Amino acid sequence: MKLKRRITTIIFHIVMITLGFLMLYPLLWLIGSAFKPTHEIMSTASELIPRSPTLENFINGWKGFGRYTYATFFKNSFLIVIVRVIGTTLTSAMIAFGFARVRFTGSKYWFAAMIVTMCIPGFTLTIPIYLMYLKVGLVGTKIPVMLGGWFGSAYHVFLTMQFMRGIPREMDEAAVIDGCGWVQLFTRIITPLIKPILATVAIMTFMSGWGDYYSSLIYLNKTKDYPVAYALTLYASENDINYGPMLAMSLLSLIPIMTLFFLFQKQLIDGISFSGIKG
Repeated sequence: MKLKRRITTIIFHIVMITLGFLMLYPLLWLIGSAFKPTHEIMSTASELIPRSPTLENFINGWKGFGRYTYATFFKNSFLIVIVRVIGTTLTSAMIAFGFARVRFTGSKYWFAAMIVTMCIPGFTLTIPIYLMYLKVGLVGTKIPVMLGGWFGSAYHVFLTMQFMRGIPREMDEAAVIDGCGWVQLFTRIITPLIKPILATVAIMTFMSGWGDYYSSLIYLNKTKDYPVAYALTLYASENDINYGPMLAMSLLSLIPIMTLFFLFQKQLIDGISFSGIKG
């Protein structure tokens, strides 16, 4: 029996290591290719380790396009995601508070309507939203890209609401007896208690906003406003793709998102897990 368990354990670890390597292979290939000379990237595509490592791709890639270096594109990305994080976290918490703690007529109907929106593909709303921004003259600016999620993401609202439902209502009643209104109840009682799920929503919003290429493609038309996700496409033309700088800048663009994930992965996992358990 002991021998059988050892053999099973060894096989299990071999399978897991193999699957882990296969999942990490694209990232390992990106890292290795970013340090290869441009003319060697495709000819040695099957090799992970560069034959003659170089930083030329990073130097050339950072120069950017025209008068704008990649510092400008990174600055735009950080501005966009920070505004998104603040707006999405705030509106999701407020909407969730309304559904979870406030009793009002038609609450079940509006909650069901919100859940239904999670089943609607986001692309179906592209044209109406674009026409709305066009009507008010915001197309061509960063505002439509920054406002993504400001009106409450149904998924984030649902997560936050499930977390709030785990907070005893007796705390609400005690706060009301002490003279708290709805605003004070939300800001002084509920908000400090839902910090874990707010952190989860903020991290998820940052991760999705950092790689949002689609919104930039639709609403932005000036190079100075491009975020990193869209600026990377400028290396490709109809006739050729400058792989070296593109892969080097792609690797740099992963650093903020990977750093954020490794620093806050516990909060991200705990927030989602607790929301599911308490719901």
